Order: sequence, then structure tokens, then C-alpha cells
Amino acid sequence: MSDLATAIRRATADDIPAVVALLADDPLGAARESPDDLTPYRAAFARLADDPNQHLVVAVREDGRVVGTLQLTVIPGLSRRGATRATVEGVRVHADERGSGLGTRLLEWAVDTARREGCHLVQLTSDATRVDAHRFYERLGFEASHLGFKYHL
Repeated sequence: MSDLATAIRRATADDIPAVVALLADDPLGAARESPDDLTPYRAAFARLADDPNQHLVVAVREDGRVVGTLQLTVIPGLSRRGATRATVEGVRVHADERGSGLGTRLLEWAVDTARREGCHLVQLTSDATRVDAHRFYERLGFEASHLGFKYHL
């Protein structure tokens, strides 16, 4: 871990290569991400940037190096008596920074932001194979309360 201070800030288009590199830097991400072609990521970023309910953030060291990221989505709804919820996705911490507390800081940022946005619940999903991540989320107070399903289009 670097001893340089870390800031969490909204991602910019200039951060796309670093964010995609983080997303691709594990066995699951390596199979589904394509850092060599940023075209689809730039299009997705434009949609995110235009949506006030999307918060794509990066953790940046003082030297400018992006060392973490996550996306927080605020979702208004009718269930739970009209509760607004937040979903956390794409949590990644650079391999050199794991165990440094940066992941905790990112998730605390997400929970604090969700609270400020009036959310009543913060939810996330994690691939069933990410056992270490599950322990991490549980240590932060998240409960494994649901079984997730996906339908690929």
C-alpha cells in the first residue's frame, strides 16, 4: 500500500482506462472485460454521466493513480412503502492496495452517500465464487439475505 493520501471523487471520462483496467484485473473480470477497446465503456460512461442517480467514483492517490472504484445507483421504488434504495456495483481495489482499508473507505462512502440521497437500503450482489469479498461485505454489516438470479440477453 502506498502511504500517499487517497481521495474518493466522481469519475471523469479520463478515468475510463484505469477503471476498466481495475474491472479486468481478476479472473472473472478478465473473461468479460476488454480494456483494449474502450468504445463501449465510453458510451456507457456518457449514459452514466447524464443520469443523476448514477455515482461512478474512483479512489485516487495524491500521485494521480486510480486505485479503486465503485458505482452507486439510486433507485426510487414503490416497495417497502415507497423506499428509495441504492445498489453498489463494480467494487474494485487495485491488487497492491487490497488489505489497506481502501475497500472499507469506498463502501463507507457508498453508504454515506446513499443515506444523504434518502435511501432506506443499500444492496449489492457478489459473484458466488468471491468468498473473500463475501466475508468483507459481512464484516461491514451487509447481510447475505437473498439469492440472486440473472437472465442474459
